[in-house]
Amino acid sequence: MEENMKLATVEDTVEYRLFLISDELRDPEKHREILQNYIEKIMTQFAPMLVPYIWQNQPFNLKYKPGKGGVPAHMFGMTKFGDNIEDEWFIVYIVKQITKEFPELVARIEDNDGEFLLIEAADFLPKWLDPDNSANRVFFHHGELCIIPAPKHPGEISWLPTAPPTMLQALNIISTHPEKILASESIRAAVNKRIKGYPEKIKASLHQAHCFLPAGIVAVLKQRPRLVAAGVQAFYLRDPIDLRACRIFKTFLPETRVMTSVTFTKCLYAQLVQQRFVPDRRSGYKLPPPSHPQYRAHELGMKLAHGFEILCSKCSPHFSDSKKSLVTTSPLWAGFLESLKKNDYFKGLIEGSAQYQERLEMAKNYFQLSINQPESSLAVSPGEEILTLLHTVSYDMEELKKEAANLPPEDDDQWLDLSPDQLDQLLQEAAGKKEPEPVSKGREENYDLTQVSESMKAFISKVSSHKGAELPREPSEAPITFDADLFLNYFDKILGSKPHESDSDDPDEEDSECLDSDDDLEIETQEPGEEASVKGTLDDLKSYMAQMDQELAHTSIGKSFTTQKQMEPLSRTTSNNSDEEDSGAGGSVMTPVDVDLNLVSNILESYSSQAGLAGPASNLLQSMGVQLPDNADHRPTSKPTKD
Repeated sequence: MEENMKLATVEDTVEYRLFLISDELRDPEKHREILQNYIEKIMTQFAPMLVPYIWQNQPFNLKYKPGKGGVPAHMFGMTKFGDNIEDEWFIVYIVKQITKEFPELVARIEDNDGEFLLIEAADFLPKWLDPDNSANRVFFHHGELCIIPAPKHPGEISWLPTAPPTMLQALNIISTHPEKILASESIRAAVNKRIKGYPEKIKASLHQAHCFLPAGIVAVLKQRPRLVAAGVQAFYLRDPIDLRACRIFKTFLPETRVMTSVTFTKCLYAQLVQQRFVPDRRSGYKLPPPSHPQYRAHELGMKLAHGFEILCSKCSPHFSDSKKSLVTTSPLWAGFLESLKKNDYFKGLIEGSAQYQERLEMAKNYFQLSINQPESSLAVSPGEEILTLLHTVSYDMEELKKEAANLPPEDDDQWLDLSPDQLDQLLQEAAGKKEPEPVSKGREENYDLTQVSESMKAFISKVSSHKGAELPREPSEAPITFDADLFLNYFDKILGSKPHESDSDDPDEEDSECLDSDDDLEIETQEPGEEASVKGTLDDLKSYMAQMDQELAHTSIGKSFTTQKQMEPLSRTTSNNSDEEDSGAGGSVMTPVDVDLNLVSNILESYSSQAGLAGPASNLLQSMGVQLPDNADHRPTSKPTKD
């Protein structure tokens, strides 16, 4: 039964749409022709970046999409980026650059989470903007992020709709008022920071590693370097049924293995390295001892060979040859190839040479996946593509062995073994925060834990609503104002704990500003006949609370809290001790709970139980700007029990 269970994965996808702003596109057929020409121009102009890029699952692609339901005809693309989030942000960079190179185009992009660009800039968004009203507001235009604003009052600005705009309304606003919809500098900076470094960043995301691979895979990867992603994914997502095909290898025999250099993305390399796997003894793939200097190359090659064997086992070796000629028979191919030549894609290579043919094959593959978009029933699977290459590409074992003797050095993979400090630093940089100052040993000894309780009080005092609380992001923010006397006066007025007194010295305007609750206003404006009813309700509430206190007094729940009386012997001050002890001598008097001490001790206990990992205590404290030192005391976190 377990062999029939397939590993379920949720593949993250990003969708992007490019609209042409023009009043002349009344004829649908003419509109289609113009958009098809734009697709060819875009894919050709950005081919030098897109052709050699190794995608996790699917490449960047564009196709014509007719108008439907108030959305005009446009260029549409969708990419499954899976575990490699960098693919998504590379697409953001490409879309941004497209609108910069073609100012007449407007782009919209979103993923499974919706408006992920707004999520990235969440700390800088205006208060009015939330998921409920963000539809059709976020676009790229002229290479800049734009957000269509909402009017504060209905009809305040004639060209702004009161409700979220339709797509046609949004495109009209962008074309007529482009200078008034530019996102704030802080929002644009947050998004630009995420895509900073492209296209140079593409090279930094790659990892060169030596692999001991069957010669057939070496030949395939020379022609289709991107197929390494399909091989890694097949191994990474394998199931017991897939491994049946790897008990005895039929396509990639282990005795044909040679050493070669393979280009991975860092995500693919990490997926391959981090999985522990022991091959079936019948497969013929044996590994040297871990102490062997080339153990890692043998292990990587073994895993990748399993992935390629799985891919080939899922298709028949006699699949239809009609799928192989889809590229050259497409009416778009001739124009696309001519555009590549004009843009110097072949770098002056002689037509027919080995390097020219290699780049031509990459261009065909790129065209098939990104532009031609064949029907799913005719799409070539990675396994079929591999088998086709094995039948059409010839290779010389002796030549491959000579190349193995002169391989370029591997890239250092120390980035896989980050220390906790380095990981914290990366997380801080990703969150847009400055690197935290290291806590010295002396500072650890003198660490003031009152900062924890003070930060928590500041957090409680912050304004919140049904949508959540606002965390104080940095300690350097403006101090939080809280009028304790005014708050207590309102509280006393509700509970009736004191005789009726004047509200406070503050003016009425300040009172209404500090307390916006309708209930409080109703209490202040009670008619004399209603005051008795309200007082009776409050008396009932106080009686219920007193009854609850009596019931809890007979339980052990109070022992779980640290009280002020218990802490007195620990303090070295003796002043006023006798008075406090006398007040607590009677068993009927409940000793006040030390709220601050209980708060700090419970948070520290939660923080210690995280064992250095992320958790609620560290996340909450770091959100409030509190950095706790490392826990050097490894005592158990549970409280001792009495015999």
